[in-house]
Amino acid sequence: MIRLALADDQVLFRRGLSLLLGELPDVTIAFECANGEDLLRTLKDDPVDIVLLDLEMPVMDGMAAMKRIRAEHPGVRVIVLSMHDEEKFIVHLMELGANGYVLKTAEPDEIEDAIRAVAGTGYHFSPMVSRVMLHGLVRKKKVTPTFAAADPLSERELEVLRLICQELTTTEIAGKLFLSPRTVEGHRNNILLKTGARNTAGLVVYALTRGIHVP
Repeated sequence: MIRLALADDQVLFRRGLSLLLGELPDVTIAFECANGEDLLRTLKDDPVDIVLLDLEMPVMDGMAAMKRIRAEHPGVRVIVLSMHDEEKFIVHLMELGANGYVLKTAEPDEIEDAIRAVAGTGYHFSPMVSRVMLHGLVRKKKVTPTFAAADPLSERELEVLRLICQELTTTEIAGKLFLSPRTVEGHRNNILLKTGARNTAGLVVYALTRGIHVP
């Protein structure tokens, strides 16, 4: 069972989403709150698997809450719900450690898919997110994420990186490349060290900014 927390100050939206998701057989709504401060306070006593986090909230907004969650509750995964589709929001939140980014105007099925993907693989990139990062970040060059001065990736590491960007799990990558899951994890860790990326989202941004072709 996936335990969710909802953090959004728009009561009608939050309650509607709670009713919708509460009907899913593999999801339970642990609690709801209207700002980041209440969210962090409640997380101390009521841990969850995933937080659906709004960006614009009073007292403590989603951006500040994201940083605190990463520092104080590193095992909690976060899906950002927002009205913003600008690359500056998406890329920055991915670099901060968001596991997914979904527009509030998305269809319910997309939110459900994001929850299950994040619960299963740790991240979710909708077509919208990929499109914004690719066209807005790479072509327009409006935002330049910072990465470590990376050592060149080996051919095998590039193969693994491309498959990570396609949202394949460690087991699926191992099967495709005829490797053991432990070997794949080793390559993944080496890629993180070489690029300076913090997580899978950072690796996707890295691949896009470096012009690495992802089928």
